[in-house]
Amino acid sequence: MSRISPELALTLATAVEEGTLEAAARRLHLTPSAVSQRIRALEDALGQVLLVRTKPVRATPAAHGVVRYARQLALLEADAIAELGADAATTRVPLAVNADSLATWFLAPLARLSARHPVVFDLHRDDQDFTAGLLESGTVMGAVTSREQPVGGCRVSPLGELVYEAVATPAFRDRWLTGDADGDRDGLRRAPVIDFDRRDDLQTRWLTARGVDPTAPPRHRVPASHDFATAVQLGLGWALLPRLQSREALASGALVPLGGPEVAVALFWQQWNLRSPLLDAVAGEIVAEGRRVLSR
Repeated sequence: MSRISPELALTLATAVEEGTLEAAARRLHLTPSAVSQRIRALEDALGQVLLVRTKPVRATPAAHGVVRYARQLALLEADAIAELGADAATTRVPLAVNADSLATWFLAPLARLSARHPVVFDLHRDDQDFTAGLLESGTVMGAVTSREQPVGGCRVSPLGELVYEAVATPAFRDRWLTGDADGDRDGLRRAPVIDFDRRDDLQTRWLTARGVDPTAPPRHRVPASHDFATAVQLGLGWALLPRLQSREALASGALVPLGGPEVAVALFWQQWNLRSPLLDAVAGEIVAEGRRVLSR
């Protein structure tokens, strides 16, 4: 098999990051035609289709290793330039994180890192059960995930648990729930519930544990963490919120707990098993912050 040209691999990775050949061309200071020709040359050399030329473009499974190779080369280059004491270009670090971590604790360590290193972060938000897939595809260098088993070529560090409890406004509770176990089950069959999206099963798990058919209540979907919490505080429905997000509203009485079981989601940090001072600094800050604020 032919060797992978670093220049051509970088072009492919840039197209995947930017989403279109035109945007990749602007970033690389090339024409869209030149970008397309480079990717075609790489495909011819490897005998594989690497990019589906839709809008946005989509990497094929065959491209994942090439994209990961390009990003690892860029990271190693940045480390080498920093070690030489030269002014390093800004390094793009793609990371994956679940919405509730992003809304509560994840940005603080990134802010500290950006103050010390020439780095920009390209964040990919997904459910914690699916972020590991972005590592496998080479889309990101590190991820907050619920997956403890290491992704191939990655190492794992435990962060702690994000603890959720069911909450609602006092008016919502008084309207739908009686405080009696049987009455509450009947009320929960009718009370509107809020899900983040179709993959959010926290409320379903909680209802099942309370002996309530989770298909019975009407459901809203609010797919943004801040807006999700706002919807609960406005009385649109009840939901499970992370304690990190709901504690002030609970302390003020704006929200009240509905009882029932807590749901604890164990989180882990996974990153490429590549010795890089920059990537190690990213991991150090994120793991330290996670272990400081999450339940152990």
